[in-house]
Amino acid sequence: MTNLICITCPIGCALQAELVDGKLSVTGHSCPRGEDFARAELTNPMRTLCSNVRTNNPACPLLPVRTQGEIPKAAMMDVMRLLAGVTVTQPLQCGDVITSLEPICDGNVIATCDFPF
Repeated sequence: MTNLICITCPIGCALQAELVDGKLSVTGHSCPRGEDFARAELTNPMRTLCSNVRTNNPACPLLPVRTQGEIPKAAMMDVMRLLAGVTVTQPLQCGDVITSLEPICDGNVIATCDFPF
């Protein structure tokens, strides 16, 4: 039995979930989204990663970034190691792609604010 707090709506239901032989048993949810959340958390948890990357501009040494979508929770540390080696050297607009996440997982890392030099 796994205890979870559902984060799909403001209610924050306390869920009890168990996956046995491919069958999911969930209690404590107020809506169908709670069951979907529990299934995803037990089978393939996903997260949006927010972080910073270095820049070569001394006036603004860090640029806030995030993944363009959700990535597997298990890949978070690998993505952080990738971002540790990234340095922005050109002007960017909010939403511009900073780097691809291949071959770690699908997706991109994007700027979350404008970065003029």
